[in-house]
Amino acid sequence: MPQVLEFADVVVRRNDRNIVDGLSWTVTDDQRWVILGPNGAGKTTVLQLADTLMHPTSGTVTVLGEQLGRTDVFEIRPRLGFASSAMAKRVPPEETVLNVVLTAAYSVTGRWREHYDDIDERRALRVLAEWQLDDLADRSFGTLSDGEQKRVQIARAVMTDPELLLLDEPTASLDLGAREALLALLSGYASAPTTPAMIMVTHHVEEIPVGFTHVLLLRDGAAVAAGPIGEVLTAENLTRTFGASITLTEHAGRYSARASE
Repeated sequence: MPQVLEFADVVVRRNDRNIVDGLSWTVTDDQRWVILGPNGAGKTTVLQLADTLMHPTSGTVTVLGEQLGRTDVFEIRPRLGFASSAMAKRVPPEETVLNVVLTAAYSVTGRWREHYDDIDERRALRVLAEWQLDDLADRSFGTLSDGEQKRVQIARAVMTDPELLLLDEPTASLDLGAREALLALLSGYASAPTTPAMIMVTHHVEEIPVGFTHVLLLRDGAAVAAGPIGEVLTAENLTRTFGASITLTEHAGRYSARASE
């Protein structure tokens, strides 16, 4: 399968500390990756590299066949989908849900004087329906619940049919019901054959959607293990990753972890 992302001995150094430390990693277009690790492990930095928002201190990052530092990142970014809480903070709270999704076509977060064709609006309405947001199309973004805002972020990220979808802690801060509803939607999306490659950052194995195929475990910016989720997501590897003795259970493709007694 074609590669959509490749890290080769990547280092990101800040204030005499390696946030990412010699990471080599490859993602192909049929894979759905989850990145797990403790706070400060470098998860969000890896996602920012993949989204071309950051360049490595050393090593090479190749995104959709283009090497960072040797290409115009503004040519790559329209081919990427990125959902994060940081992006949500840039959305004008009075903007309608439909416009939040629609403006992804111009890579802006507030509607102004852009011109949209009927096909753009039909596409936005279809994406809203897919993420169970169609009844909220005319609501202002700032009035939504956390769970609704998270779904709007993802709908916006998929609006342009990206070749690589990046999700930074999409279920963070959600209550149990909202988390499970979003995970069900993500599972369905991840399982569809037309879905692009996906990378999702999380802190908790309970938040891994069914249908994700691979896992990258990070600690102190370095890979503890990486590969197919059924082989790599083990109690032993989680213990090494989080620095605590971990017990892992799995049922119907969902995982649960706790400290060993």
